[in-house]
Amino acid sequence: MPYFNFTQEIGEPDLVTREIRGIKSEARFFLSTSAAEGLRSSRVADITGESSSSESFKFKYAKLPEYLKSCLDYSAIVCERYPVEIGKLVRLLLAEGLIEDRPGDIMEDVAGNVLKELIDLGMLQKEEQGTQVKVPASYLRLCILKLEKQDFVSKPANSPVRLGIRDDGRDIYPNVEGLLIQSLFIFGVYRRHYSIDSYRGLSRAYMRNVCGMHFLLVLDLRGEIECLPDELGDLIHLRYLGLFTSNLDELPGTLGNLKRLQTLDIRWCRQLRKLPKQILHIQQLRHLLMSDSIFYREIRVPKGIGTLVNLHTLSGIYGGDDIAMELIALNQLRELGVKRVRADHASELFAAIKKMENLTSLWLEAEGDYFEDPRFSIFPELDAFSPPPRLQEFLLDGVLIEMPVWFASMENLTSLSLINSYLSENPTSVLQFLPKLKHLKLCHAYKARHIGKEFCDAGGFPVLETLTIASEFLAEWTEIETGAFPRLRYLCFHDCRNLIFLPEGLQNISTLQDLRFRRWNPDLRRRLMGEENYKIKHVPNICPSWDC
Repeated sequence: MPYFNFTQEIGEPDLVTREIRGIKSEARFFLSTSAAEGLRSSRVADITGESSSSESFKFKYAKLPEYLKSCLDYSAIVCERYPVEIGKLVRLLLAEGLIEDRPGDIMEDVAGNVLKELIDLGMLQKEEQGTQVKVPASYLRLCILKLEKQDFVSKPANSPVRLGIRDDGRDIYPNVEGLLIQSLFIFGVYRRHYSIDSYRGLSRAYMRNVCGMHFLLVLDLRGEIECLPDELGDLIHLRYLGLFTSNLDELPGTLGNLKRLQTLDIRWCRQLRKLPKQILHIQQLRHLLMSDSIFYREIRVPKGIGTLVNLHTLSGIYGGDDIAMELIALNQLRELGVKRVRADHASELFAAIKKMENLTSLWLEAEGDYFEDPRFSIFPELDAFSPPPRLQEFLLDGVLIEMPVWFASMENLTSLSLINSYLSENPTSVLQFLPKLKHLKLCHAYKARHIGKEFCDAGGFPVLETLTIASEFLAEWTEIETGAFPRLRYLCFHDCRNLIFLPEGLQNISTLQDLRFRRWNPDLRRRLMGEENYKIKHVPNICPSWDC
């Protein structure tokens, strides 16, 4: 069944697309290649009207098996404007039914392997720290078909539509009468609130119209809305509900009607404090994402969350309220994020996590603020903790003082973030020997003012690709041992405002592609622009950045 994909810019009279990265667009209507089998051979994307894609790109694209081609086409729709989290793309592919069900296999793994195939082929590109992907412009061209207006109007009746709406702040609902919309992506503009009467986002009436699209499988809304109306419960076919940054303070009880829902993404909803008890009715729910940022509070879940035995992802949950007893039943969990870990419930929580043999990603955040009172953010009983054997991604936010001895045993770890650890000893003396560690963030993790060659031995961090350091203490990194960081390609100094020297030997890391600074010392900037430019002149991309 064909899928027609278009974007409507509110305020424009017709359906239009935004300009695609690296492509000067002449047409106002576009259709994904997966949508138009009859047009594929005659109108494969030449957006500029000329032969801009090389034959090798076209040949590789044409030779793709259909399952890869459909997933690449869909990725081009989702990633057309911005890079997208790999995990989100996996969840969307499942909701859209683009991944073939294989008995005995975990569908998220199948989807992840499909994306890995596209990455290995160069048809998807990982961004910076490896958590997001984009479609290169050369293949983006091949995933778009140019249509005239009459082509769109004469499309087959009842053909499902994937619709993207870019709201301009006027709260105008588009005219979509007669369209069978199966997937809806809404991009809301950022609004500043200067008074209590100021406009707070898409209105209740607007959202009621959205909830009238009864055949939606995917509703992904990024931006503020006033509320979710009770009519949300009418979307009984919905599999994916994304309310990222929606700023809601409550969800309607009719949410429980969404029996087929696989993903609920309510991250960065600043005002939301709890979920309705009706969430327990959604027994097919696989991914419940409530927070992935240390700047946002936890969300309370109703007693009985342990009955949602199909959950694979649970993030942003409060560590108290006897949640440990609920977690014991969730033996399918693969990703877990727990906030406000305290001494009075830590031992039970750690015992429950230890039994999660399928867990690959873990986020633990201690209660309290180090700057207010460091005693309350020290991780309780962490020395007795034993991480699950398959753990690949680990984030710890809270004071450690000393490195737990079990860090050295995490041989499967690929990503580690230590935040507000304030260690008195160099953590890399242990971490540099982890054989699979690719991504490391040390954010206020180490109190040293000076570090030298001991930070990484020759051959240390053998597969590390990205390193982010944030420290108000660090003033000087004197030297990097020759042969250290053999695969490092991304280095970011985040809020290191006292750092005035970059290490001698940085010029020997030939793999380094990105060097970024956030709030850097002006003396360091002056040196790197002058006498110490030789240390960084081999790096292709050097920039101050707000996104390290």
